[in-house]
Amino acid sequence: MKRDDEGIAQYEAHVGRKRLAIVLLLVLVALLSIAEIFVGSVSLTADQVISAIMHRGDDPFSRIIWEQRMPRVATAMVAGAGLSMAGCVMQNNLKNPLASPSTLGVTNAAVFGANFGIIILGAGAATGAYASTVTNPYIVTLLAFAFSMLTVFLIVLLSKRTNFSPPSIVLAGVAVGSIFTAGTTILQYFANDTALGTAVFWSFGDLSRVSVNELTIITVVTAACAVYFYLMRWNYNALANGDELARSLGVDTSKLIALGMVLASLITAVDVSFMGMIGFVGLIGPQMMRLVVGEDHRYLIPASMLAGSAVMMASDLAANIALSPIVIPVGAVTSLLGGPLFLWLLLRRRGGARECRY
Repeated sequence: MKRDDEGIAQYEAHVGRKRLAIVLLLVLVALLSIAEIFVGSVSLTADQVISAIMHRGDDPFSRIIWEQRMPRVATAMVAGAGLSMAGCVMQNNLKNPLASPSTLGVTNAAVFGANFGIIILGAGAATGAYASTVTNPYIVTLLAFAFSMLTVFLIVLLSKRTNFSPPSIVLAGVAVGSIFTAGTTILQYFANDTALGTAVFWSFGDLSRVSVNELTIITVVTAACAVYFYLMRWNYNALANGDELARSLGVDTSKLIALGMVLASLITAVDVSFMGMIGFVGLIGPQMMRLVVGEDHRYLIPASMLAGSAVMMASDLAANIALSPIVIPVGAVTSLLGGPLFLWLLLRRRGGARECRY
């Protein structure tokens, strides 16, 4: 009986540490969201921010807070959570700790679709001597999304011949991604200066271009996928310990992997089509949380989402502060911060061995 009590106490302490990590992440995300509201090209005092939040109106401060900074904070929070959650599922499904939303070539396809709309369909125009902009964002977004999902279904179709084995999915993603990258290069090579400048500018990850309607779409897609992934948490735990064990427990591994990859890619496609290229968030968030909460998806999925939000929001803060009042594209900052952090995580893993603890 004493051993049982000690075992229960150890398990509760083990689970308690994971729950504490999630609570601390919630606090971190809340603090970052507050900091983001104060940071921008226009400096605001605490009184001005509080007054604008409490008494929404048509004054300049209220419009800055409610029309610019609040949507930007919400976009960073939701998109970061979605990309990190997608990376978490992909890494488990592919049995590859280095997997991320870009593994399937989804981002490459989105960039090709946007470039096609801007260069071939003329959705870009010059706004000055040294500036250009997207004149029809709906065409660009629609094409970016369409090519992203086309890639997903193409890879699923190709992988079906090998029963959705993880190596086949990775290889198919690399091959399809390289094809779209080559297509983007060819389009840009023959583009005029205005179209080329617009296409390159679109590829920079930018949170400010997301409207309220687009944020609603991102939120709905992310929330729906999060509910499904969390309902499948026990199946993912079984899958993490091997396909044979999962099948012996009654898990349809082929369906689980296929649907998980499609939904993870859907999140990525929606985010990239509205924001542009955002790198490393889907790779860094889950990797950090595996070191903190382990492989148990009951805690890894929500922890990865919160970590992704924190990484995206911290990157956006750095993008606003580094060269203020100039705002650096957040996609560049995530890659700049993510590279060294990822190298540190690789060193921490000591050879990349995975350990499953539930």
